[in-house]
Amino acid sequence: MLSDIAVRAAKAAAKPYRLADEKGLYLEVAPTGGKWWRLKYRFAGKEKRLSLGVYPTVTLKDAREKRDAARKLLASHIDPSVERRIQKASRIERAANSFETVAREWFAKRSPNMADSHRSRVLRALERDVFPWLATRPVAEVTAPELLLILRRIEGRGAAETAQRLRQICGQVFRYAIATGRAECDPAADLKGAIIVPRGGRFPAITEPKALGALLHTLWGYQGTFVVRSALRLAPYTFVRPGELRKAEWRELDLDGALWKIPGPRMKGRVEHLVPLSRQAVEVLRELQPLTGSGRLVFPSVRSAERPMSDNTVLAALRRLGVDKSEMVGHGFRAAASTLLNEQGWNRDAIERQLAHNERDPVRAAYHRADYLAERRRMMQAWADYLDGLREQT
Repeated sequence: MLSDIAVRAAKAAAKPYRLADEKGLYLEVAPTGGKWWRLKYRFAGKEKRLSLGVYPTVTLKDAREKRDAARKLLASHIDPSVERRIQKASRIERAANSFETVAREWFAKRSPNMADSHRSRVLRALERDVFPWLATRPVAEVTAPELLLILRRIEGRGAAETAQRLRQICGQVFRYAIATGRAECDPAADLKGAIIVPRGGRFPAITEPKALGALLHTLWGYQGTFVVRSALRLAPYTFVRPGELRKAEWRELDLDGALWKIPGPRMKGRVEHLVPLSRQAVEVLRELQPLTGSGRLVFPSVRSAERPMSDNTVLAALRRLGVDKSEMVGHGFRAAASTLLNEQGWNRDAIERQLAHNERDPVRAAYHRADYLAERRRMMQAWADYLDGLREQT
């Protein structure tokens, strides 16, 4: 029998040699100094060998335990080499069918059709809130209570909307698993209604005219960088989504024609969006053009001209001006425009088109992207004049 000292002291020689232990176990020492544990056994009348690992990662005690496990299989008329191949194949299959593998495969197929900001949010949410608990779980074995526990953790930190969105994302992953033959049911569907999202405006917004005028007066007094000041002024005039505003590129803007064409890949609905520019909006952009017009981005980051300003730049500017997050956020200008333009009697369809609310039929959406354009031009100019009037009355 071998001892720990004998194994440790074994030196390399010109040729490989073996040090026998017992019951078929031996240590093979290579000329390079490497030491491999092997088990010699017979199965179905044939002599075979099984690798049990490398010393010192696998100690003498570990090697003997592995030998004994293999001998138990032999006693049950099972070839340990074949059993190892079966187990390895099973592990590979389990990895291919794990929730994370299926989710990343689903994401790879779906992400080209997602807006950039949405794509990053989806992947970040899965990596942060789901994969730590479900990464290696076979997708077919995930249960509704197991998924609910994950969603409750998110809900518990005050992010009920995030939990609800993740339930929907996981549902798409499970349905993809069903379509590809790796699951039979969607446990996320069983959790419909389990997460309660508080009612109320999703994005805080000031929609009362006098209060909105006071906000605009505050914005026009911003003393920060000229780029941020310009973004704060353009946001209420155009009421596009914050991500669409901060990633604006000069090549998208036709200042002479007073039109901004936002390409489909940057839109939530993946369809090109036309934004008629009021006289005031064009003035803001012409004033900014000498500063950033030589680059690609209208609102570049202060750290790099090749990167747009961050998600929170406008929001942080609002906070510095004393506007509380419970009162107004970047998205709030959209809610204000929607509320007040409807109250003023503008065509609801023209308003919805200008807000770029999703058209379920992408072909119809692409065909109608210019719907009501003449009316929307009049509406956007009237809106800018209305905002200026509110601001000047403050």
